[in-house]
Amino acid sequence: MEQVNEITDIIALTMGAAWAAGINLYAAIATLGILGATGNMTLPPDLQILANPLVIGAACLMFAVEFVADKMPGVDTGWDTIHTFIRIPAGALLAAGAVGDINPAVSLAAALLGGTLAAGTHGAKAGSRLLINASPEPFTNWTASIVEDIMVIGGIWTAVNHPWFFIVLLVLFILLLIWLLPKLWMGIKMLAAKIKQLFSPRQAPPPLT
Repeated sequence: MEQVNEITDIIALTMGAAWAAGINLYAAIATLGILGATGNMTLPPDLQILANPLVIGAACLMFAVEFVADKMPGVDTGWDTIHTFIRIPAGALLAAGAVGDINPAVSLAAALLGGTLAAGTHGAKAGSRLLINASPEPFTNWTASIVEDIMVIGGIWTAVNHPWFFIVLLVLFILLLIWLLPKLWMGIKMLAAKIKQLFSPRQAPPPLT
């Protein structure tokens, strides 16, 4: 039973770190680092660097920057676009680091799964924000950003303290993601078509005869 619990803890931390990285990487790193530094969790050897005060400080600083940027319509989309090349590989690295030195094959598998999960959560975040930004009022954007921040911090805490519960929630989230991503893609395509139509030159009416 103890071995089962240990495996569950590893899976929850591995997938939790990758899931959170796709939404808000800096909040995920800061939360893991603070939990490790305060003794509320034992970080795996490959992730103990996150408890370093310099890493925690840098993550908190970048989280503060993202906290502001993420609540500005248009700026958040640019921020998400840039972080496509940061969140996904970081999610893979965090997932690989969470399993430790069990086996190189296990680490590679964790990195592949973690990168895929981070890509899925990042895609859902970026796609939903793009559609939300089509609304002229900023309040929906602010609400979505704050909910995402709470989800990341709360999700990491749940993965560490209640791994079984987190895994159940993660499975439900993945099912929701499978249903949601195609709809987001269709919405983005429709939005792009409308924008293209706005900027396309209008044809002159035919001359009267």
